[in-house]
Amino acid sequence: MHSYSLQKPGFDPLKPVRSWLDSIEIRDRKVARTLCKLIPAQCPFERDISLFGHAIAHIPPMCKLNPLYDQFVGLRFRSLCYLVDECGEAI
Repeated sequence: MHSYSLQKPGFDPLKPVRSWLDSIEIRDRKVARTLCKLIPAQCPFERDISLFGHAIAHIPPMCKLNPLYDQFVGLRFRSLCYLVDECGEAI
């Protein structure tokens, strides 16, 4: 049997940016707090549209369309972990 990948190997112009974001180490409380404030915990675009108390439409989260979504979520998670583990802050 042959195993085929759904993605074609090739040029990924965002790979250097992804690698750089993944390699950022959080070592400063102020930077960690700033990143946690700048990177939302939930997609800010997801909405339920209501009319007279009844949901008539739902706008799905579009954050996953961002090609760097996983890297930003990881950076926020590392910031939160630094604040809890190293700084003893309760988040």
